[in-house]
Amino acid sequence: MSAKTGKAAQAAAEAPKKAGGMNLGGMDLSGLLSPPELPQAATGQLRVPLDVVHEDDGQPRGPDNPGFTPESIAEIGQTILARGVKSAISVREHPLRPGHYIINDGARRYRGSKWADAPDIPIFIDNDYTPDDQVVANIQREGHTAFEIAELIGKRLAVGMKKGEIAKAWGKSNAFITQHAALLDLPGPIAEAFNSGRIKDVTVINELLSAHKKQPQEVADWLADENQEVTRGSVKLLREFLADGKGRDPHTVDALTGKTDAEGGGNDEDGNGAGPENKEKKPPKEDDPTKIKKAIVQVEINGDLCRLIMTKRPSEGGLAWFKNEISGEEFEANLTTAKMVALVEG
Repeated sequence: MSAKTGKAAQAAAEAPKKAGGMNLGGMDLSGLLSPPELPQAATGQLRVPLDVVHEDDGQPRGPDNPGFTPESIAEIGQTILARGVKSAISVREHPLRPGHYIINDGARRYRGSKWADAPDIPIFIDNDYTPDDQVVANIQREGHTAFEIAELIGKRLAVGMKKGEIAKAWGKSNAFITQHAALLDLPGPIAEAFNSGRIKDVTVINELLSAHKKQPQEVADWLADENQEVTRGSVKLLREFLADGKGRDPHTVDALTGKTDAEGGGNDEDGNGAGPENKEKKPPKEDDPTKIKKAIVQVEINGDLCRLIMTKRPSEGGLAWFKNEISGEEFEANLTTAKMVALVEG
């Protein structure tokens, strides 16, 4: 008999004593009492065999969720082998099978217990349960992927809930709900980049959406370059470039396509199409295409994309001023900590 089995048998033998067996004048009255019942809803914790606990068919986390990978379950299983399940899982009573329970919260601990061949698991009965309770728990610990959150929002919108109501129910901001809801209807080029895993940051997707609404073709061309890294910093630069695009010199190299405006059909200084007629009326300037009108030196500091501020005097030698491309924060740092990554035209 294993140590686990021996402890389980001993616990089973001691259970009637703990359940309230009585002795009056030498007469054992425990047989006259009803067998001890499991605690009612929300009365506390108890241990039950794993085979009376069942996963929720409506589990909001999909099979591809990172928390459900075999490696992830094995990791939690190892801790259960070593220390057991320290925090009881939340369950509700099964509506069709008396004595059985459906998991509200704790599917990973349940799966880890099965991996570890644990005979039982601590539970806490909570029949006051709604589907959003599990969503809230998962979101607060980053238990859902961005697309899973979007799908859950879509389901609630489909039954008439408002975005503000969802935000309130989940304890999230309206912006959080709006940004994730945008994933349900992405334009083709952005959807392809998102579905392929090339973009995972919801903020980046929404920044691209804003740019795509105004200049869809330019954004599509930018994303078509598979070597283009899509980050908050690169998308910020893209939006700045597109915002400053009107009125560029027709022979300035286009950072998006590598073509000049004259080659790609851009605008001349008067905002007219650079077609053959306009070329004849107004010949292009004799600018040196090798010169950069306004250079921006981009560097990487502690993993953040920054730009070198060359118009601000440092406090001492060896230092320089930088601007974080994401937050806009300006700070002074040692030049040796900066790794130059790009030289772009502003």
